[in-house]
Amino acid sequence: MTLSGWRRDRGTASLSEVHKSVPVSSVGPSWRKALAFFGPGYLVAVGYMDPGNWATSLAGGSRFGYALLVVALISNIMAVILQSLCARLGIATGRDLAQACRDAYPRVVSWPLWLMAEIAICATDLAEVIGTAIGLNLLFGIPLEIGVIITALDVFLILYLQNKGFRWVEALVITLLGVIAVCFLIQIIMADPQWGAVIRGFAPTTDIVTNPDMLYLALGIIGATVMPHNLYLHSGIVQTRDYGETVEDKRSAIRYATLDSTIALTFALAVNASILILAAASFHATGHTHVEELGDAHSLLSPLLGSAIAPSLFAIALLCCGLNSTVTATMAGQIVMEGFLDIRLAPWLRRLITRVVAIVPAAAVTIAYGESGTAKLLILSQVVLSLQLPFAIIPLVMFTANRGKMGALVAPRWLTVLAAITTVIIVALNVNLLFDFITGYGSTAGY
Repeated sequence: MTLSGWRRDRGTASLSEVHKSVPVSSVGPSWRKALAFFGPGYLVAVGYMDPGNWATSLAGGSRFGYALLVVALISNIMAVILQSLCARLGIATGRDLAQACRDAYPRVVSWPLWLMAEIAICATDLAEVIGTAIGLNLLFGIPLEIGVIITALDVFLILYLQNKGFRWVEALVITLLGVIAVCFLIQIIMADPQWGAVIRGFAPTTDIVTNPDMLYLALGIIGATVMPHNLYLHSGIVQTRDYGETVEDKRSAIRYATLDSTIALTFALAVNASILILAAASFHATGHTHVEELGDAHSLLSPLLGSAIAPSLFAIALLCCGLNSTVTATMAGQIVMEGFLDIRLAPWLRRLITRVVAIVPAAAVTIAYGESGTAKLLILSQVVLSLQLPFAIIPLVMFTANRGKMGALVAPRWLTVLAAITTVIIVALNVNLLFDFITGYGSTAGY
């Protein structure tokens, strides 16, 4: 289907080596079609439970108990809306978000957008590299600087699995997510939270608005939820399905892809809520109200829960999160470079470049300053992400609302309105967080 709203041909397909490599049957029961689309949503969900989010959830649970669970819920709803637009863009137009930006804007605009996206992905990868290194340190005692170097090996793992088929990459990610879920389930059973308070935590409360410290942390949870690389990633990997070329085929594909991402993001909500619940039940309930560092949480779990296995489960979950996040971040890096510049590099070379850019500053800081330096580097990476976020969300909402570009598959008006409201909220919160970072409010608030 050729759409008049695009100025030029798409060029080479997104992730061309696996483009439409997963067959989708045009006949058969609905559950079989749904299973064919099962996978990409979980790669996207990884970004919503990466190590960069753990500290915020730990701080929220340890300081305010279960009260901020409602914020995690609102963040998840926003993520569902935006990721559904990513799937719609990729399926309806055959373009990922990077390719769409290259087509829609002149080079004087698209090239700076590419540069900002690359910086954001490097910042994302930096957080995942540090998180993985901390997980290796907590679990095996490997020094942080050595752990940072070890994370480079995932380049070869991704290449090997992708050569076997994209389903293998999805299987690895989903398996690691399963391990994470089991680890937190066991820890929560050990912690024995107050389930009545957990349920009440998902209800809105005026305390979030009236308490400045709680408001600041709530803004952090929402503002750091949607990451730029996830928007590029989803619009690319959804095209690994061979869903057909007719409008009805694509309409059906959008429905199943949205179902996949919605279920996967609900799983991500469960994991994020589990971190907050664990912190509330283990730390807040025992008077440890300022637990923010991953290492502190790890060391306190054993004496508080009365089990030596609890910190090991925490470290295993962190390591799995870090490994998963590095896989998806490097894949997003490939989509961004190829989409914006229409330059094709060997997949191993592209991933190696992305990883080296992230490893060099991470290794330098860990060698020079140790764990305290990595914590500061994580904060800086989140600020970089907040700066880039509007330049990914705004084009996404505009493209999917444009009938000339989307044709009959243009986003419904109600969905565009919800996405626009979500965009305004996220951008405003990120601007607020950036302002607080510059003025130093976060320090005065205790974070």
